[in-house]
Amino acid sequence: MAMYLNLISKVYKKLNRNTKKSIFGLVDMLVFSISIYLAFSLRFDLFEAFNQVHLFYQLVLLIYPIKLISFWLVGIYRPVLRYAGVEFLYTALIAAVGSTGILALSGFILLFPLFPRSVFILDSLLTLILVVASRILVRWVIYRALVIPEEGVISEKIIIYGAGEAGSQLFQALTRDKSYKIVGFVDDNPQLVNQLISGTRVFSPKKLADLVRKHDVDSILLAMPSAGKQRNREIVQQVQHLGVEIKTVPGLSEIVSGRVSINELRRIDIADLLGREEVKPDINLLEKNIHGKSVLVTGAGGSIGSELCRQIAELSPKRLILYERNEYALYSIDMELKEHHPEMELVTCLASTINRKRLNAVLNENTVQTIYHAAAYKHVPLMESNLSEGVINNVKGTLCCVEAAEAHDIETFVLVSTDKAVRPANMMGVTKRISELILQAYSQKNSCSTRFVMVRFGNVLDSKGSVVPLFRRQIAEGRNLTLTHEEITRYFMSIPEAVRLIIQAGALGKGGEVFFLDMGDPVRILDLAKQMIKLSGLSLGRDIDIDIIGLRPGEKLYEELLIDSEKSAPTRHPKIFSARDDVLPKDKLVKSLQLLFEAAENHDSQKIRECAKTLVPEFTSSE
Repeated sequence: MAMYLNLISKVYKKLNRNTKKSIFGLVDMLVFSISIYLAFSLRFDLFEAFNQVHLFYQLVLLIYPIKLISFWLVGIYRPVLRYAGVEFLYTALIAAVGSTGILALSGFILLFPLFPRSVFILDSLLTLILVVASRILVRWVIYRALVIPEEGVISEKIIIYGAGEAGSQLFQALTRDKSYKIVGFVDDNPQLVNQLISGTRVFSPKKLADLVRKHDVDSILLAMPSAGKQRNREIVQQVQHLGVEIKTVPGLSEIVSGRVSINELRRIDIADLLGREEVKPDINLLEKNIHGKSVLVTGAGGSIGSELCRQIAELSPKRLILYERNEYALYSIDMELKEHHPEMELVTCLASTINRKRLNAVLNENTVQTIYHAAAYKHVPLMESNLSEGVINNVKGTLCCVEAAEAHDIETFVLVSTDKAVRPANMMGVTKRISELILQAYSQKNSCSTRFVMVRFGNVLDSKGSVVPLFRRQIAEGRNLTLTHEEITRYFMSIPEAVRLIIQAGALGKGGEVFFLDMGDPVRILDLAKQMIKLSGLSLGRDIDIDIIGLRPGEKLYEELLIDSEKSAPTRHPKIFSARDDVLPKDKLVKSLQLLFEAAENHDSQKIRECAKTLVPEFTSSE
């Protein structure tokens, strides 16, 4: 039987649309014949019906052209059979009722003997039922073969967790794929338990372990795109011990926007579970420094810089200037933005922030109103062994940008800072704290019209050089995960959320404030590593191990977001807080910076650390 169904399916799929329409026209003519005969049989009796039909042969002959033309006019042959849904039922109803009405009117005008009224009603109803039934039957015959694996093809046995709209759509998509066999649904809603969705039963989560064992399930698909991170964490904790792969559907925003389809499954990732629920952004804060304005982003090709550019582009700036020293990174973000925002005025600048002449020329040519300064070296161990470059790029680059902003009366200047600037234990944190001091000092000038704002936050998921991509790569390569210390903890936030908060914080500032973001609860990296191993379907100690390699130079066990917690204050945004840290007078800052730059140009590491300690007394050098 399966062989014949596969053959029919293959032949049907090779036919063109016009041929398929012709086939359904013939099927409908058979339906019209059956429905009118059944109508007479119900009105009279089965054996008398034939004699009665003959009495109305003229009107019977009119049935075929009138109904076919009516069906064609209402569009009953337009829907693709595989994807026809509830709307087809409505179209069939209009066709059946309308064609019967036209038939009666035509018979009256042509003075043909008319059917009894009950026959008209019965014929209309039977036509509707048989037309819909014929489509369901044909679809079952044609596409039933799609879910029968060909010889040698092994289906992946799956359970769909979530019997709502997303789960139902996912089921419809996957039943057409031979590589999947759906065991059933699981849902937390007790009202759905034991119900049927397209003939497939919904089970309680309590039955999940039994289902996995009984049916030898390979994967559990989380079909709840609107569920928050907390709910996802709870579900994963419930099922990860079952030893099956956990997959998920794309997020609701991605599905609604049309960027992806609901059946584009992917393995659930640690990024789906980390962090906390995002507060809905304030559109007024998002647009304040961007909408209709000329905006420049330094470090436009980096993890944070590129996401800043993406979100700025969505907020309709007058012009977006990409300022980046890395050629390939600039090329990548430029091509991406041109593809998604072809109407936007985009300017690309391949240059370093320490190139004062180039920076001033760009600001002058493009009448910039807002600057987001994201350009910086951020990798802690590399900075420890390359002090001079770190100082020149991070500190001198910031000073050049700040002086240029002041000279050109830029409205708003936002520095992307880090939690490592708080009581820094490494030179990367020191350079970011000194960058903050520069903005704070320039904010003290009465003549300065630029609002200088700083935003601190912790680690972002999937940023270049962060621990999550490192663990992913090590797992993919079958190597042990490397962890610096068992007790090390970090804050985590997704890059898109961090950027939304940066933009909003920049709009809140009056000048000189340090804003810090609510990063949620800190995560122990050892727990994160164990979770990633489980999500990969591996077993710690059997398939893979975790190696403790010791803290790297300048690395802290935990990070802070405030120097003095008593100086913090809430803002109108529940996830953004402000603080005013101690400020160095500008004249003292400038002298110390001159000594720092001289040491950097001479590559004098000892002198660099001494100058850094002078500028940031709370700095605890790894030396």
